[in-house]
Amino acid sequence: MTAADSTAGAAAPRRSVEVELKFDADTETSLPNWISVPGIASVGAGEVRELDARYLDTTEFALASAGFALRRRTGGGDAGWHIKGPRVGNGRVELHWPLGSAGEVPAPALEVLADVTQDPLLPLARIQNSRTAYALRDAAGGVLAEFADDVVSTLDERSGVERSWREWEVELGPAAPDDAEWRAAFFAAVETAVISAGGKAAASESKLARALGY
Repeated sequence: MTAADSTAGAAAPRRSVEVELKFDADTETSLPNWISVPGIASVGAGEVRELDARYLDTTEFALASAGFALRRRTGGGDAGWHIKGPRVGNGRVELHWPLGSAGEVPAPALEVLADVTQDPLLPLARIQNSRTAYALRDAAGGVLAEFADDVVSTLDERSGVERSWREWEVELGPAAPDDAEWRAAFFAAVETAVISAGGKAAASESKLARALGY
């Protein structure tokens, strides 16, 4: 992959902090009863999103070793180039740039990663995800969190190994209080609802790690 010219992605990246929990679920497992979680008053209709992400790294996995992930993803409301930073607690800082040319990493993204590596970035994995997303709303209608029911298919670009599984994600939304005690209690209640429905702890900390067999 090559860097895009300086005009592509020249604007500052959009920044977000991803705070989420992941779980595994069998194909036949029913969805959790989210109304049982304190604070959740209603659940929005499911929104289907077809996501297709291509991940890059050096031959020596410099990005992964430092806790970073670089991908180009299409589908959904945040299509584009993304850099995920190292995990801190349940959160990761994520930077976003527009899609641009299919084979070109935005130059500003390469600048962000320059302290990690300046080696060539090559295809690492492809992750295709059929997602049904549900807004978990409070009594005022604000989105406390988003629940994603994911059916995932992956290809390890370097070994050729294909994998598939079903996964659930619960990510905090804009109406979630910025309070560590609240978040801990909320996620504990989420975990109880998931286990009650038949879900279980995630087999891997990320889709990319699992796609690569970790």
